[in-house]
Amino acid sequence: MRPQPIPPLPGARGTAHAGLPNPNSPTPLTIPTQGARGTARPATTHPHPPTANPHPPTANPHPTRIAVVGGGPGGLYAAALLKRRHPAHRVTLWDRTAPEETFGFGVVLSDETLGGMEHADPTLYASLKGHFTRWDDIEIVHRDTRHTSTGHTFAALARKDLLRLLHDRCEELGVDLRPHTTAPPPADLSATHDLVVAADGVNSTTRAAYAHTFRPRVTPHRCRYIWLATDVAFDAFRFEIAETEHGVMQLHGYPYAPHASTVIVEMREEVWRAAGFDAPDTHASITRCARIFADALGGRPLRSNNSAWTVFRTVVNERWSHGNTVLLGDAAHTAHFSIGSGTKLAVEDALALTACLAERPTLEGALAAYEEERRPVVASTQRAARASLEWFENLPLHLDQPPRQFAFNLLTRSRRVTHDNLRLRDARFTGAVEREFGCPPDTPPMFTPLRLRGLTLRNRVVVSPMDLYSATDGVPGDFHLVHLGARALGGAGLVMTEMVCVSPEARITPGCTGLYNGVQVAAWRRITDFVHRQAPGTAIGVQLGHAGRKGSTKPMWQGMDEPLAEGNWPLVAASPLPYRPGSQTPRALGRAQLTDLREQFTAATLRAARAGFDLLELHCAHGYLLSGFLSPLTNRRTDAYGGPLCRRLRFPLEVFDAMRGAWPEERPMTVRISATDWADGGTSAEDAVEIARAFAAHGADAVDVSTGQVVADERPEFGRSYQTPFADRIRHAARVPVIAVGAISSWDDVNSLVLAGRTDLCALARPHLYDPQWTLHAAAEQGYEGPGVHWPDPYLPGRRPPRTARTDTPKPRLRRGS
Repeated sequence: MRPQPIPPLPGARGTAHAGLPNPNSPTPLTIPTQGARGTARPATTHPHPPTANPHPPTANPHPTRIAVVGGGPGGLYAAALLKRRHPAHRVTLWDRTAPEETFGFGVVLSDETLGGMEHADPTLYASLKGHFTRWDDIEIVHRDTRHTSTGHTFAALARKDLLRLLHDRCEELGVDLRPHTTAPPPADLSATHDLVVAADGVNSTTRAAYAHTFRPRVTPHRCRYIWLATDVAFDAFRFEIAETEHGVMQLHGYPYAPHASTVIVEMREEVWRAAGFDAPDTHASITRCARIFADALGGRPLRSNNSAWTVFRTVVNERWSHGNTVLLGDAAHTAHFSIGSGTKLAVEDALALTACLAERPTLEGALAAYEEERRPVVASTQRAARASLEWFENLPLHLDQPPRQFAFNLLTRSRRVTHDNLRLRDARFTGAVEREFGCPPDTPPMFTPLRLRGLTLRNRVVVSPMDLYSATDGVPGDFHLVHLGARALGGAGLVMTEMVCVSPEARITPGCTGLYNGVQVAAWRRITDFVHRQAPGTAIGVQLGHAGRKGSTKPMWQGMDEPLAEGNWPLVAASPLPYRPGSQTPRALGRAQLTDLREQFTAATLRAARAGFDLLELHCAHGYLLSGFLSPLTNRRTDAYGGPLCRRLRFPLEVFDAMRGAWPEERPMTVRISATDWADGGTSAEDAVEIARAFAAHGADAVDVSTGQVVADERPEFGRSYQTPFADRIRHAARVPVIAVGAISSWDDVNSLVLAGRTDLCALARPHLYDPQWTLHAAAEQGYEGPGVHWPDPYLPGRRPPRTARTDTPKPRLRRGS
């Protein structure tokens, strides 16, 4: 979605919002994580002016004249910390409102954030400590069933109290506070101060003034919500689902004072309009919300404080500083309230900025260090927040889940709370979810079996297809035997080959394997025989495909997607579009060639059956030939195979039907698709569901849900398990088993995703490159020895982790004078 202008939020002060917490929020460490790959890039590039930095940063490591714009928690806390560190410096804070005019009711802070605050300013922490309301439980109410999970430590206080205490601390330290005063223009502040801290919220005027440098991207989302309160303290964090005649609505509520709770009511835009909440009478809609959630509220009314219905907007900036001006809190980034991170992130920004200013010799270095430290933490939080908000946007998909699984799914929606983490917090609740799911005693979810047609997989782990580019004339050799054989011995339920090509011209590189002659059949049979003989119970599947316009290229390690220097072969595709500049232009396929291609897939299917494979997958993803028919970005045809999705599906379905007819009836078939192209105008979420539904109707036993690699200018949103929401959506909307892929890296992830009902199988690639015995080791680390995993007899001594050197040392037991 392209950047949008930011209209003022009704009733908002322009400061960071408090919200619903993630009980497993990360500690604000300075250890960098995996960069900022998950941050969204701007959809448009703002040209730089001739002088992009008119006010170069001073070399003074301790700026003596500091301007803070914005009187929310982040701005006030930054002003207090900066003044406390250098009492002689002048710190001025402009706030266009005053603390008592705050938007919102309760603020939730994690123990990690509070620990940082206590260390940075014990006096302020002591004043805050007496105002906290604490609790441990989360309640989820759905279809008249309530489930309670405990062990989730929370601390909240009234936003007005937080702002008042921060305001008092600033006054005590000597900060020049200017309430009800609009700050001077950003350029004037920059010219008259050594440092400008822009904490002026989601509608930041500072960010707008220097948009050419900050390059913000603002993404509005699909739900409407309103911040309210009620005069009763919930005894838990409460999520309540209401299925109304207009659609699904949800309540998020938590206590913040002895006799008060924050209540957020949220629903999809179309539900909001259908229910008539778009009428100008906000008071009437608040009264209706109180009636809808009367059980949760005990019949009490809801009250507002300048509250209005609004849409959440995710803010991402490509840069956080411009000269001596730096963004902080919502001005720099926002994360959806459903993980309660707005105030937390702003406070942690203030802590990090103050520390970096103290540690670095120049202001320029300090601002760069601040961004380097905070950006990975923020990116991680925004990924979790995006997963959480999309879960709530798609809430109707999950309503028919068994009650406890629904509750588990909600608790683990952001992927920060996991199966193992929740089991430590609340073994009773997690055990009940496992029993409802069907886990035998002492069996992790990943080691439960799954039946696909006549094949029963003994666990939920799949070794994902990995291109090896190590074949000669399409014939798999010893490398393939060792690679696939080792991973079969490693305990996975299903081991998949790389994409095996249906003709010499179908290859990606000269090193790709094939199934277009008898020599290749015999070589594959050698591998499948080894797996069946030496790793009994492990299934081996073959993925058949055609490279299309992405063929005739070098192996990945020589230059990914780069054309061969010599020996190229002609390419074919749905439309004559090169993959990227410099790539070969393919020839558009005619009717006769389509028939020939279908026959090539059919013949390869018959060879795969003779080669002894247990499962067959058709590759319709990643911009290869059949994927090129499915995506509107790569299919520009005007005949019966182009245009609307039903026609773009036609040829891939013809190929699948021919293969299903040739493949043994009792053996399952799956299809890999790209559920999004990560590019404007590409495959939509609705398209992906329809594609999956169509293949399921034609006999696909599961859909392998990948994303991207369809067009070269894609903008993926990388992150842990980043593709699993697409699998989740397809599983519930199309009612078909799915295989989730994409940065699933731990057995805890597999357990979490399977138990939550977001996927049926998890395919892992890189973890199996790092550790061919990944599944065996997952069993050992969880103390599992049941039928869901098989240790080869020669490997039995390795069922226990090797001993390590002792790290324990004698501990002092007697103190001086004892």
